[in-house]
Amino acid sequence: MPMTPKQERPVTTTRDLVWRIYKALTVWKQQPSPHLITGFRRRFEQIFARRTGYEALDKLLARLHRRRDELLKVLEHPYIPLHTNASENDIRPFVTRRKISGGTISLDGRIARDVMLGLMKTCQKLGISFYRFLGDRLGLASSGQPIPPLSQLVMMAS
Repeated sequence: MPMTPKQERPVTTTRDLVWRIYKALTVWKQQPSPHLITGFRRRFEQIFARRTGYEALDKLLARLHRRRDELLKVLEHPYIPLHTNASENDIRPFVTRRKISGGTISLDGRIARDVMLGLMKTCQKLGISFYRFLGDRLGLASSGQPIPPLSQLVMMAS
Protein backbone atom coordinates (compact mmCIF):
# COMPACT_ATOMS: atom_id res chain seq x y z
CA MET A 1 0.00 0.00 0.00
CA PRO A 2 1.58 3.27 -1.09
CA MET A 3 1.93 5.89 1.63
CA THR A 4 2.92 8.92 -0.44
CA PRO A 5 1.87 10.39 -3.81
CA LYS A 6 5.36 9.52 -5.10
CA GLN A 7 4.66 5.86 -4.31
CA GLU A 8 1.06 6.04 -5.57
CA ARG A 9 2.05 7.00 -9.14
CA PRO A 10 4.03 3.83 -9.99
CA VAL A 11 1.39 1.66 -8.32
CA THR A 12 -1.37 3.25 -10.41
CA THR A 13 0.68 3.00 -13.60
CA THR A 14 1.61 -0.63 -12.96
CA ARG A 15 -1.97 -1.56 -12.08
CA ASP A 16 -3.14 0.05 -15.34
CA LEU A 17 -0.51 -1.85 -17.37
CA VAL A 18 -1.41 -5.16 -15.72
CA TRP A 19 -5.13 -4.67 -16.37
CA ARG A 20 -4.41 -3.79 -20.00
CA ILE A 21 -2.45 -6.99 -20.63
CA TYR A 22 -5.11 -8.99 -18.76
CA LYS A 23 -7.87 -7.56 -20.96
CA ALA A 24 -5.80 -8.16 -24.11
CA LEU A 25 -5.22 -11.78 -23.05
CA THR A 26 -8.94 -12.20 -22.40
CA VAL A 27 -9.68 -11.10 -25.97
CA TRP A 28 -6.81 -13.19 -27.37
CA LYS A 29 -8.13 -16.33 -25.62
CA GLN A 30 -11.36 -16.09 -27.63
CA GLN A 31 -9.39 -16.48 -30.88
CA PRO A 32 -5.81 -17.44 -30.06
CA SER A 33 -3.32 -16.28 -32.65
CA PRO A 34 0.20 -17.74 -32.42
CA HIS A 35 1.79 -14.75 -34.13
CA LEU A 36 0.75 -12.49 -31.20
CA ILE A 37 2.48 -14.62 -28.54
CA THR A 38 5.84 -12.87 -28.92
CA GLY A 39 4.14 -9.51 -28.39
CA PHE A 40 2.51 -10.72 -25.17
CA ARG A 41 5.84 -12.00 -23.88
CA ARG A 42 7.48 -8.66 -24.72
CA ARG A 43 4.68 -6.72 -22.95
CA PHE A 44 5.03 -8.97 -19.92
CA GLU A 45 8.77 -8.23 -19.80
CA GLN A 46 8.16 -4.48 -20.13
CA ILE A 47 5.75 -4.52 -17.20
CA PHE A 48 7.40 -6.93 -14.78
CA ALA A 49 11.11 -6.37 -15.47
CA ARG A 50 10.88 -2.61 -14.88
CA ARG A 51 11.94 -0.90 -11.68
CA THR A 52 9.91 1.96 -10.25
CA GLY A 53 11.96 3.12 -7.30
CA TYR A 54 9.19 2.04 -4.89
CA GLU A 55 10.86 -0.88 -3.09
CA ALA A 56 7.72 -2.83 -2.15
CA LEU A 57 6.35 -2.63 -5.69
CA ASP A 58 9.72 -3.52 -7.21
CA LYS A 59 9.92 -6.65 -5.03
CA LEU A 60 6.44 -7.68 -6.12
CA LEU A 61 7.25 -7.09 -9.79
CA ALA A 62 10.47 -9.11 -9.47
CA ARG A 63 8.62 -11.99 -7.79
CA LEU A 64 6.00 -12.05 -10.55
CA HIS A 65 8.69 -11.76 -13.21
CA ARG A 66 10.42 -14.88 -11.81
CA ARG A 67 7.11 -16.76 -12.30
CA ARG A 68 6.69 -15.63 -15.94
CA ASP A 69 6.70 -19.17 -17.38
CA GLU A 70 3.86 -20.17 -15.09
CA LEU A 71 1.95 -16.92 -15.56
CA LEU A 72 2.24 -17.03 -19.36
CA LYS A 73 1.30 -20.72 -19.65
CA VAL A 74 -2.00 -19.53 -21.12
CA LEU A 75 -0.13 -18.60 -24.31
CA GLU A 76 0.64 -22.29 -24.85
CA HIS A 77 -2.71 -23.53 -23.54
CA PRO A 78 -5.48 -20.93 -24.17
CA TYR A 79 -8.10 -23.01 -22.31
CA ILE A 80 -6.34 -22.24 -18.99
CA PRO A 81 -8.31 -19.61 -17.03
CA LEU A 82 -6.64 -16.26 -16.37
CA HIS A 83 -7.89 -16.21 -12.78
CA THR A 84 -8.20 -18.59 -9.84
CA ASN A 85 -11.83 -17.90 -8.95
CA ALA A 86 -12.92 -21.52 -9.51
CA SER A 87 -10.13 -22.87 -7.31
CA GLU A 88 -10.88 -20.36 -4.58
CA ASN A 89 -14.58 -21.25 -4.70
CA ASP A 90 -13.68 -24.94 -4.46
CA ILE A 91 -11.84 -24.50 -1.17
CA ARG A 92 -14.28 -22.02 0.41
CA PRO A 93 -16.36 -24.73 2.23
CA PHE A 94 -13.14 -26.31 3.52
CA VAL A 95 -11.90 -23.01 4.93
CA THR A 96 -15.28 -22.27 6.53
CA ARG A 97 -15.46 -25.71 8.17
CA ARG A 98 -11.85 -25.45 9.35
CA LYS A 99 -12.52 -22.05 10.94
CA ILE A 100 -15.68 -23.25 12.68
CA SER A 101 -14.23 -26.52 13.97
CA GLY A 102 -10.76 -25.25 14.73
CA GLY A 103 -9.20 -27.86 12.45
CA THR A 104 -8.66 -31.55 13.05
CA ILE A 105 -6.92 -33.31 15.90
CA SER A 106 -4.91 -35.78 13.85
CA LEU A 107 -3.30 -36.16 10.45
CA ASP A 108 -5.74 -39.00 9.68
CA GLY A 109 -8.64 -36.68 10.47
CA ARG A 110 -7.29 -34.01 8.15
CA ILE A 111 -6.79 -36.54 5.35
CA ALA A 112 -10.31 -37.93 5.82
CA ARG A 113 -11.82 -34.45 5.78
CA ASP A 114 -9.88 -33.48 2.65
CA VAL A 115 -10.86 -36.69 0.84
CA MET A 116 -14.53 -36.25 1.67
CA LEU A 117 -14.50 -32.61 0.61
CA GLY A 118 -12.80 -33.55 -2.66
CA LEU A 119 -15.38 -36.26 -3.32
CA MET A 120 -18.21 -33.88 -2.49
CA LYS A 121 -16.89 -31.20 -4.86
CA THR A 122 -16.29 -33.73 -7.64
CA CYS A 123 -19.82 -35.11 -7.29
CA GLN A 124 -21.22 -31.58 -7.31
CA LYS A 125 -19.33 -30.72 -10.52
CA LEU A 126 -20.53 -33.93 -12.18
CA GLY A 127 -24.14 -33.37 -11.10
CA ILE A 128 -24.25 -36.44 -8.86
CA SER A 129 -25.76 -36.60 -5.40
CA PHE A 130 -22.88 -36.96 -2.95
CA TYR A 131 -25.05 -38.96 -0.54
CA ARG A 132 -26.24 -41.27 -3.31
CA PHE A 133 -22.61 -41.71 -4.38
CA LEU A 134 -21.58 -42.64 -0.81
CA GLY A 135 -24.54 -45.01 -0.46
CA ASP A 136 -23.64 -46.68 -3.74
CA ARG A 137 -20.00 -47.13 -2.67
CA LEU A 138 -21.02 -48.46 0.77
CA GLY A 139 -23.43 -50.96 -0.79
CA LEU A 140 -26.55 -49.36 0.63
CA ALA A 141 -29.70 -49.89 -1.41
CA SER A 142 -30.56 -47.01 -3.67
CA SER A 143 -33.00 -46.49 -6.46
CA GLY A 144 -31.70 -46.22 -10.00
CA GLN A 145 -28.58 -47.37 -11.77
CA PRO A 146 -25.28 -47.89 -9.97
CA ILE A 147 -22.93 -44.93 -10.23
CA PRO A 148 -19.82 -45.70 -12.30
CA PRO A 149 -16.34 -44.98 -10.87
CA LEU A 150 -15.55 -41.26 -10.74
CA SER A 151 -12.63 -41.71 -13.12
CA GLN A 152 -15.08 -42.89 -15.81
CA LEU A 153 -17.52 -40.08 -15.05
CA VAL A 154 -14.79 -37.45 -15.29
CA MET A 155 -13.69 -38.85 -18.65
CA MET A 156 -17.31 -38.86 -19.90
CA ALA A 157 -17.76 -35.25 -18.75
CA SER A 158 -14.62 -34.08 -20.58
